[in-house]
Amino acid sequence: MRESILKTKSYDFALLIIKSYKLISSEKKEFTLSKQLLRSGTSIGANIREAEFAQSNKDFISKMSIALKEANETDYWISLIHDSNYIDESTFKLLIFSNKELIKMLVSTINTMKSKTN
Repeated sequence: MRESILKTKSYDFALLIIKSYKLISSEKKEFTLSKQLLRSGTSIGANIREAEFAQSNKDFISKMSIALKEANETDYWISLIHDSNYIDESTFKLLIFSNKELIKMLVSTINTMKSKTN
């Protein structure tokens, strides 16, 4: 159940990231930071999808851990883009809240799987 919710939330988050990227690149003409945000923000869900067909519990944990690393990197880019005044406060709050929610879910999923494998 958790993985299904995580899959849905990460996909919805990727859509938010894409919309934010389009806005930043078209309205603010900023391409470097926004491209980094696009890459890391959409990579979270891609790694969660990869984990669906993991070959083992260890492989599953590895893929989810990569998704967690990408979420952490995304947190950095969101904050940097906000503090550079490329996104407004409401967009920042939406992105940062959604990303933190994914981080919490990923940590929980990884910890649960680790406890099952030990």
